[in-house]
Amino acid sequence: MTKTAIVILNYNGKNFLEKFLPSVISNSQEADVVVADNNSSDDSVDFLKSSFPSVRLIQLDKNYGFAGGYNEALKQVKADYFLLLNSDVEVSKGWLAPLVSFLDTNPNFAACQPKIKDQKHKALFEYAGACGGFLDTLGYPYCRGRIFDNIEIDSGQYNEPLDIFWSSGACMLVRSEVFHQAGGFDQDFFAHMEEIDLCWRIHSLGHKIKSIPQSTVYHVGGGTLSATSPFKTYLNFRNGLYLLVKNLPITELLLKLPVRVILDWVAGMKFLTEGRPKHTLSIFKAHFSTIVNLPKMIQKRKIVSSAPKSKLLIFEFYLKGNRKFSDL
Repeated sequence: MTKTAIVILNYNGKNFLEKFLPSVISNSQEADVVVADNNSSDDSVDFLKSSFPSVRLIQLDKNYGFAGGYNEALKQVKADYFLLLNSDVEVSKGWLAPLVSFLDTNPNFAACQPKIKDQKHKALFEYAGACGGFLDTLGYPYCRGRIFDNIEIDSGQYNEPLDIFWSSGACMLVRSEVFHQAGGFDQDFFAHMEEIDLCWRIHSLGHKIKSIPQSTVYHVGGGTLSATSPFKTYLNFRNGLYLLVKNLPITELLLKLPVRVILDWVAGMKFLTEGRPKHTLSIFKAHFSTIVNLPKMIQKRKIVSSAPKSKLLIFEFYLKGNRKFSDL
């Protein structure tokens, strides 16, 4: 068994592999590099076989999505630590050692993430993780360096390691034993927020998660689904409700779920006024899907724990004007 396996899930990302895989290989000599292909329809597989024959290739029989793809691939990987890495991530020299060293010396922590910055605008944090993820009291995700769509410039303000609630799926180092113990990713999420769901279950098992800013990577973001995609809107709103139904204690769920649904409708009206009716429709589809799948989600409530105590993000952002993590 190897110590660390870097596992890159690919779907039609030949251009990203061509651009970023060399940096992963050259800067990660201490780890095995594995690419799991989610049944791509481009020429990713042929490209990998011809250009990177030393990289282990796992070929999946269909597109299982982010969650299912990793679950299927990781059944075939034996390592102490899994480094889950998006194909559109550029890594820097020395990026891996601080992460591995932290888990080596902190057995009560199950996962950690690096500082994640924008590959196209390297002074900025990147939306999908920034310097560590959190949830507000209603279950809305935000990051140290990103609240809603407001993204901060990295001026070193978050360079101290910090306990976080969730690690970004774009770059997460996780103990393989805990990943499997927690049940892996929930394949019903398909994509988006499945890493938050996993991290919530990791916390419920009594483990902790850390942000390690001494490691830096650069993420393109939106590589598989554009931020303007109505399907992405559907997944975000549906999975946000799945997250609460699966993980909150029943008393908290009964209080918070109706509020979230009402706020979703407000967001739907906002999309409508902005001339984006397909996104409004996506929210109603998300609610319908949640109702249909409610019995299945309830059956998954094997381990539950309260959401972290935090402020109400909508109030802080829209009414008090707090745009930065440090303002909260």
